Amino acid sequence: MSAAAWHAAVAVLILLLCSRLAAARVQLSHGGALATRRRDNVPATACALTAVPFGYPCEEHQVTTDDGYILSLQRIPRGRRAGAGVGGSGLGQPVLLQHGVLADGMTWLLSSPEESLAYILTDRGFDVWIANTRGTRWSSRHVSLDSSSRDYWDWSWDDLVVKDMPNMVDYVCTHTGQKPHFVGHSMGTLVALAALSEGRLADKMKSAALLSPVAYLAHMTTPIGILLAKTFVGEIISILGVAEFNPISSAVTNLMRELCRHPQTKCYDLVRDLTGMNYCLNNSAVDVLLQYEPQPTSTKTMVHLAQTFRDGVVSKFDYVWPKVNMEKYGQPDPPSYNMSNIPASFPLFLSYGGRDELADPADVGLLLRDLLGHDRRKMTVQYLEQFAHLDFVLGTCAKDYVYNDVISFINRFN
Repeated sequence: MSAAAWHAAVAVLILLLCSRLAAARVQLSHGGALATRRRDNVPATACALTAVPFGYPCEEHQVTTDDGYILSLQRIPRGRRAGAGVGGSGLGQPVLLQHGVLADGMTWLLSSPEESLAYILTDRGFDVWIANTRGTRWSSRHVSLDSSSRDYWDWSWDDLVVKDMPNMVDYVCTHTGQKPHFVGHSMGTLVALAALSEGRLADKMKSAALLSPVAYLAHMTTPIGILLAKTFVGEIISILGVAEFNPISSAVTNLMRELCRHPQTKCYDLVRDLTGMNYCLNNSAVDVLLQYEPQPTSTKTMVHLAQTFRDGVVSKFDYVWPKVNMEKYGQPDPPSYNMSNIPASFPLFLSYGGRDELADPADVGLLLRDLLGHDRRKMTVQYLEQFAHLDFVLGTCAKDYVYNDVISFINRFN
């Protein structure tokens, strides 16, 4: 059987699966909990929900991208002990925090002021800005498109590289008069690495701290993620007209229910099974997380991540048909992001964990190989054998193991 015929057979089988799922009524026992535990009836702003009740000054900002998406930024300009004023000059060094896929800026605000990176930075004198990617709760508007339309969701993480991140960095630069430091987690690191590899933003940011850095995904070990990628689930639900990948929607939860019947897939604890055995992520943190996350993304982004896993390279979105790729890129195959093109003098901090099933140490090793030519004086690498994916943003011990080192790194390049 030819490769094309094999892919066609796979597509037919999954189409049959999806048609059966469309009629399914029973929710996944643990994954289905996401549909009932997430709080969507929340105050109108992230500031009112998180920072203000803790006594922090907090501002809501909006950035409109070049392609019309209206993005939300939260700003915590100073700590609780420095007064409650907002705006003005004389503030600390700006730091922009970028979340990962299926999450939003709440990631940085869900723990206590003693444990959340955003609050720790502000209490250390930094001017903190929190990004929210297009399609998430606080960034769901567009100048002309409705978020219920397919056109609204017609983007992949390539668009975050060329639109969202540059527009947000420009906004922070303009508003503060200073270049920000960048801290990203998971797909937030992928977007930053891809942008830097194309010569974007190195002259507009002072440094980048990358927690659970994602570039290559070939060694990802989470069984659910592998099964989603290998069975072309994203491609198939896109064909079926599902442009928004919303983890709490019936379409996705029913798919997860079926996938969890696979003998090699464990779904007793979806957070653990997707991210790895986290070292210092307690149950109360998971309960809080599941009140506000996960968030939607585009199906196209999930397809793009699956392509990265299957192909073993970091490249732009593959439209599969050479003619379409030619129209988009001027070549039959999508161009690769060459991580070795990241300016050798740009300060980088990378922290990764030995138990991370999404940012596997072997894949981080491939990224570090690409960065062998980087100025050793400008790059810090931290390996934490016991850490998994969520320890870096929600772990009770992240301050002691990671954040203090991030702050020391940032201070070196202020």
